[in-house]
Amino acid sequence: MLRSIGAIRRDPLTFLARMRQEHGDVLQFPVPRPATYLVSDPDAVRRVLVTNSRAYGKRTLQYTTLSLVTGEGLLTADTDVWRGQRPVVQPAFHHGSLELVAGHVRTATRRLLAEWAQKDGEVVDVDAAMMRVALEVVGAALFGSDLSADADRLATATLEALDVVVRKARMPLPVPLGVPTPSNVVLRRAVGRLDAAVDAILAERARRGPADGAGPHDLLDLLLSATRPDGSRLSRTEVRDQVVTFIVAGHETVASALTWAWQLLGADPAARDRLREEAVAVRAAGGPAYADLARLPWTAAVLDEALRLYPPAWLVTRRSTAPDVLGGVEVPAGALVVVSPWLVHRDPAHWPDPERFDPSRFLDPAGARRRDVAAMPAYLPFGAGPRLCVGRDLALLEGVLVLASVAAEVELEPVGPPPRAIAQVTLRPESGLPMRVRRR
Repeated sequence: MLRSIGAIRRDPLTFLARMRQEHGDVLQFPVPRPATYLVSDPDAVRRVLVTNSRAYGKRTLQYTTLSLVTGEGLLTADTDVWRGQRPVVQPAFHHGSLELVAGHVRTATRRLLAEWAQKDGEVVDVDAAMMRVALEVVGAALFGSDLSADADRLATATLEALDVVVRKARMPLPVPLGVPTPSNVVLRRAVGRLDAAVDAILAERARRGPADGAGPHDLLDLLLSATRPDGSRLSRTEVRDQVVTFIVAGHETVASALTWAWQLLGADPAARDRLREEAVAVRAAGGPAYADLARLPWTAAVLDEALRLYPPAWLVTRRSTAPDVLGGVEVPAGALVVVSPWLVHRDPAHWPDPERFDPSRFLDPAGARRRDVAAMPAYLPFGAGPRLCVGRDLALLEGVLVLASVAAEVELEPVGPPPRAIAQVTLRPESGLPMRVRRR
């Protein structure tokens, strides 16, 4: 048992893959309590996340620890609280709002490309660059705020906070936040920076007033105007928790997917050239813009495949609230159920030659993006069921437009060996992603 605990802390991806290979698609971990199960069979995963999701809550160590940063936001809230939150934020992600997002993506990528134009032939950290772009898009699209000046500090604060969260989740006896250990000091400082960003966003909105009522409201408008059945408004803490949730989750996950997409393209010149040709053709017609998505099927497939190989949310946990049967295995109430999209996405029973980067998996015979991508049973980069990521469509739009915008203007060449994936809250490259940037 102690060897298993040590192994999962040192290298959780390798440990989970070995457990699944040795013990099957639904297995119980050799730990005393709570009873813990790894579920990799797509049908059993679907039962947990979709068809019987009411019997599985989010009151797990993963989300409890993450709430030290995000509070009780949409990502970490358990079922009853979440049910009241989702209808409030959902309108911010309707397709009418997504058309406006494309303009924010264009602004952020132009700023990045202007910076890289001064670094032709130099090595840049693509991971850090994608973090900045994603933060700027989140700030502008969801909160109407320009975060470009603070993007690096907020990205650093996010990574520092999430690093401490992971270490706390893996401790046998986590130290309370009030004890001034080095990790707790780092966490409090990082959360303080995020809180300061929230204060600035709210102060700016108070000065400027709400968005034009004739157009789509952004997320901040929706939070500030939301009322409960009794007529009361959200508290400042509730607004803060949602804003921090979307600052953290709304940029770190997209940046991770983009970083791995660039790494995979760097190792596959044919795939990179095909993406560039597609992007250049769209640029020649004045894009890329929201209306160009259908003209970027290969770019979308590259992002889909990067999300398959390196799903940012590589681990999903649930707590069973009632007895259940998963893949023929009895699961008691109170059990911890672990689902790893990393494992599901690399199952050879569902993905031929699963370790190979092959975007064509996501194209139909005519070369268009498959219409059934979201319904693939062994593909869940954004989760599934009622708790499906509310920002999925925004993330896909942003990812495709960033890839196309950058690929049309510059070449990113790999430098050194591929980075090792580190299983933090999301999958991160161990030491960033250095690549050489060359103007076309």
